[in-house]
Amino acid sequence: MERRRMDAALLVLLLGHLAAALEVPLDLPQPPTITHQSPKDYIIDPRENIIIHCEAKGKPHPSFSWTRNGTHFDIDDDPNVSMRPHSGTLVVDISRAKAEQYECVYQCTARNKHGTAVSNNIVVQQSRSPLWSKEKIKPIVVQEGVSLVLPCRPPAGLPPPIIFWMDNYFQRLPQSNRVSQSLNGDLYFSNVLREDSRSDYICYARFPYTQTIQQKQPISVRVLSHDPADERKPTFLVPSGPSSSKTVLRGQVLEMECIAEGLPTPDVSWTKLSGELPAKRTYFLHYQRTLRIVNVSESDAGDYRCTARNKLGTVHHNIHVMVKAAPYWISGAPRNLVLAPGENGVLTCRASGTPKPSITWAMNGIPIENSPKDLSRTVEDDTIIFTDVQTGSSAVYQCNVSNPYGYLLSNAFVNVLSEPPRVLTPANKVYQVIKNHRALIDCASFGSPIPKITWFKDSRSSTLDGDPYILHDNGTLEIHTAQAHNSGKYTCVARNSLGKEENHIQLEVKEPTRILKQPEYKEVQRGRSAVFQCKVKHDPSLIPTMTWLKDDGELPDDERLIVDSDSLTISEVTENDAGVYTCIMNTTLDHDSASAELTVVEATPTPAVVSERPDPPTDLELTDQKKRSVQLTWTPGDEHNSPIQKFLIQYEDSLHHRGHWHNLTEVAGTKTTAHLKLSPYAHYTFRVLALNGVDFSRPSLSSRMFKTEPAAPDENPSGVQGFGTEHDNLVISWKPLSGLQSNGPGLHYRVMWRKKAVNSEWITATVANTSKFVVTGTPTFVPYELKVRAVNDHGAAPEPAIAHGFSGEDLPVAAPDNVQPMVLNSTLAEVHWDPVPSKLIRGHLKGYKVYYWRERSLHKHNPHHVEKQILTFSGNHSHGKLPGLHPFSLYSFNVRIYNGKGEGPPSPTQEFETPEGVPGAPTSLLVTNTDLDSLTLEWSPPHVRNGRITGYTLKYQPVNNSNELGPVEEVALPANETSVTLSNLRHSTRYKFYLNAKTVRGAGPAISQETVTIMDEGSIQTSHPIARSPPRHPPNNALPASPFGSVNSSMGEDGALISWEYWGPEKNVYVEYKLENSEGEEEWQKELVNGSQNVVLKGLKGGLSYKVRLVAKGHHDQPLHLSRELLVRVPAVASRQVDIATQGWFIGLMCAIALLILILLIICFIQRNKGGKYPVKEKEDAHTDPEFQPMKDDDCTFGEYSDNEDHKPLKGSRTPSNGTVKRDDSDDSLVDYGEGGDGQFNEDGSFIGQYSGKSVSRETAEGHESSEAPSPINAMNSLNSFV
Repeated sequence: MERRRMDAALLVLLLGHLAAALEVPLDLPQPPTITHQSPKDYIIDPRENIIIHCEAKGKPHPSFSWTRNGTHFDIDDDPNVSMRPHSGTLVVDISRAKAEQYECVYQCTARNKHGTAVSNNIVVQQSRSPLWSKEKIKPIVVQEGVSLVLPCRPPAGLPPPIIFWMDNYFQRLPQSNRVSQSLNGDLYFSNVLREDSRSDYICYARFPYTQTIQQKQPISVRVLSHDPADERKPTFLVPSGPSSSKTVLRGQVLEMECIAEGLPTPDVSWTKLSGELPAKRTYFLHYQRTLRIVNVSESDAGDYRCTARNKLGTVHHNIHVMVKAAPYWISGAPRNLVLAPGENGVLTCRASGTPKPSITWAMNGIPIENSPKDLSRTVEDDTIIFTDVQTGSSAVYQCNVSNPYGYLLSNAFVNVLSEPPRVLTPANKVYQVIKNHRALIDCASFGSPIPKITWFKDSRSSTLDGDPYILHDNGTLEIHTAQAHNSGKYTCVARNSLGKEENHIQLEVKEPTRILKQPEYKEVQRGRSAVFQCKVKHDPSLIPTMTWLKDDGELPDDERLIVDSDSLTISEVTENDAGVYTCIMNTTLDHDSASAELTVVEATPTPAVVSERPDPPTDLELTDQKKRSVQLTWTPGDEHNSPIQKFLIQYEDSLHHRGHWHNLTEVAGTKTTAHLKLSPYAHYTFRVLALNGVDFSRPSLSSRMFKTEPAAPDENPSGVQGFGTEHDNLVISWKPLSGLQSNGPGLHYRVMWRKKAVNSEWITATVANTSKFVVTGTPTFVPYELKVRAVNDHGAAPEPAIAHGFSGEDLPVAAPDNVQPMVLNSTLAEVHWDPVPSKLIRGHLKGYKVYYWRERSLHKHNPHHVEKQILTFSGNHSHGKLPGLHPFSLYSFNVRIYNGKGEGPPSPTQEFETPEGVPGAPTSLLVTNTDLDSLTLEWSPPHVRNGRITGYTLKYQPVNNSNELGPVEEVALPANETSVTLSNLRHSTRYKFYLNAKTVRGAGPAISQETVTIMDEGSIQTSHPIARSPPRHPPNNALPASPFGSVNSSMGEDGALISWEYWGPEKNVYVEYKLENSEGEEEWQKELVNGSQNVVLKGLKGGLSYKVRLVAKGHHDQPLHLSRELLVRVPAVASRQVDIATQGWFIGLMCAIALLILILLIICFIQRNKGGKYPVKEKEDAHTDPEFQPMKDDDCTFGEYSDNEDHKPLKGSRTPSNGTVKRDDSDDSLVDYGEGGDGQFNEDGSFIGQYSGKSVSRETAEGHESSEAPSPINAMNSLNSFV
């Protein structure tokens, strides 16, 4: 069975007799065809006569009969029924009968001797608009806030009525989100309000066929407000339950509704659970209560959900929609088939539906299984196959497709005819077309077998086929762009096996209508005249009609407006004449129009001369026409008070680039001719633009078309190259010639190639107008010689130059040999290899790649870390250097060659070791146990050891108050030490320490630290307090998420000293900092600190706080590693400003005062020795100053600055055993110089307060007489404490 269906399909394709919409001339024999019938469901107006239509055609003309309710309907027996002459249409006179007795199912039959056609079953029903049954409706009384339903329940009508609610005044009742009408017409209130009280709720039903309106009795509603209902969550009034289902037919309208009640009024929304709602076919009605989907398709089946919600809750209802389909045609109904004796054909009845419909065939109204047998006919489901039909096999076949939701019935005849061709188009018909427009020349024909159409022109030298002619299947001849030479006499010939017939048709190509002189903008003073010119050129054989419009309407009926053949004159212009005037030139084939505006102004003095852009040139003429040149002449337009500087000539090639204008040449403004060089095979039109000092003019009107004759190409394609996209092909590409460069029709290319070897033969292929050609089956990466030559229908271009290329590449098959590493130093190695032979590269050599990676450090404590790196050496290299290696490490590497396709195999992996290098700086350096003359240094080994640590070198030197460095002391320390105690240091002295580690390769960078020895045994003051914990190193087998350990800070002389621990693999490490309270947009400042463990941040502003962090950056595709953020506070006074007493000017001043006191003391001793006793001791004993009492140990003193070796105490002073001068034994102190008891120290030990004179506390009631002379020894001790 399946094989027979396939044979039938092949038969259709081979013979080309698919069902076509054939129109058989009515003078030829043919079976009946029903041309008009009443609809299947025919609703009639009972007040008018019933007319049931049935019209048909055929030869001979068919006769008609009817069945009613499946049995023969004898029209002659019913005096109320008649049939129209030459028709099957029934007319029922209901003036003497009731329409109800004719409500039946009717079917019309039209027959002649060639077959029988039947109509659909026509179900006749009269429209009904019954009255509402009488009923007494009680008033409805409800509490405010409850829901309410007002039923409508209209009487059943045919068709169903349209429902609406109005009041006594025929005003529609307002509806809203709260009040809405359901699909069945009931009126729903989600909750009632006091204003809903009324006595005229009236439901109306309008019956469309009879155009009558029926009214229900009014409903009275009274809303009580004394006890309103409580707020409540939504519930559905319609539909009921949590779910429901609905069935709809394909192509119909799906309507679903959900009406909810609740307080506050619920909002309703819709979703489709099984997909998206079709946006272009979906509508929401009745305030979202109704969902409507028009033109339903199978995709609309599924589950829908309506949701009602208010502030108290939500309720859902699911609706399951099933889409069924009455039968429908897939590719149209079966169509009539005309066959000649001995021909084959197919009738197809393709339909679908849900459920799948059944298909039955009938012949001449009789089921086909009961029809006479016919060996030429085979029925296969929805197809009837006709083979070798014979005269007398004509019949009408009925295809009936049905399922439970409907049916389709179609008639299609098979007419077996032997008919010679006949041309149906009237003879000698004249077609007129405008030049450059499309021309269509008809040649409608009929014949059996179907005739073939051939066209000729004039002399009939050849058939019209190919450019510029297009022959359509129905015999119509098309000329896409008609030209003057296409005018002439055309002949179409219809030919089949029984004969031929020809018809003559005349084509006239007319010149287009063009406005040569357009109306121009006019600004006219009131009371004067305005003239608009409109000069037109048209084909002389066409009759033109000139029409003028004002503002797109007719001209006013005013004698002041005079229309001439080519102008419009308006005399005595008024303000009402202002507007846009348009001239339209119409012919029977085309038209052209142009507009200009008229502005009316008051009379003003003559304005000054103003320059404007020139008018466009006119009267373009082509002369001296040659194959590749032409001379263009023109007439310049008005210059408008600015001389023309030059003319620009543009061209349009309507053959290759229609609608686009290109610049061709320029000529001086004094010339009006130009000799133009042209290309072959182009359809040129020219225009000219004039340029003056203002601007270019508008383009001139186009010249007439000038066509250059085709010729062989003058040039070959450029950019010829050869390359491969696969290992076994060669792609030859080039830049194609443009349409203008082609020089003629039929452009193609002759592609030639051969291997670049002696005596190899050229291989040639001809390709269409494209840009590449692929040669397959080539050997891998072989050089070729290439040529591409342009050819058209008129010859070939000159011999092309030879280009060179290679066939496709493949991956290299060999790795470099004799690969040897050479270690140059601890961070640099060199790799050597032998180049790969050319034949093994199999492509263009791009270079070599060295893959290398660090297997591990040779130091047992370092963690293993493998990170492959690649160095590319472009070109034909045999060695390359690997920089940036880690000292004291084991490396692996291999070498690969690569070409344009990719990389080859790697060489065997080899290893090499880098020697030891200098280590990195120690991880940390801490100062602890600071004493008067000793301190302890503790450090952590370098994180980057680069070898075996052989020891440490510690250097330190004092730093005086002027930041000058003293002599350097150096201490060698063993490798296993991590701390050292230094003794014999000077007290109250700043020291700077440098510590570095050593390997056999030398010493690495140092980490530095500064501190100050303490001032007395009771306190420890360092100018740079360090707050950092001992370094913590993660175990090798458990690296932390962040590679940074502790991060610490201290303030130094040059800035903030930041130190850290780091054990990550990244090479790029930065320290970043910014102000603590900076805005989010401020960027972090960064400093690169690769390989170091500390850095001094300089330039930080005093009195501010900074956020500081460490950042480690790997490759671009690796994440950043960030340390914790550290807050660094910079003091407002520089940390190195220990004391004002350290300043040079102050020391000099103190020395001068001391010298002056010494001189005064000497004078006093001299005078005393002369006989006068100086009463210092007596006054001191009598007047003891309470300020000069012994100070406790926790008081601030300068005792630690006295020098008991250089200054022995005088008689009367006491010297403590530790060598300091106590305050209660001193004859004088710094209080005498202005500080008194207010002297205090900064956090870093620097003295606050400036020496501004004596203390006020020294001024007692005795005045100056109570002052005692200061002790010169104590004064010097005080000065020495500042030195």
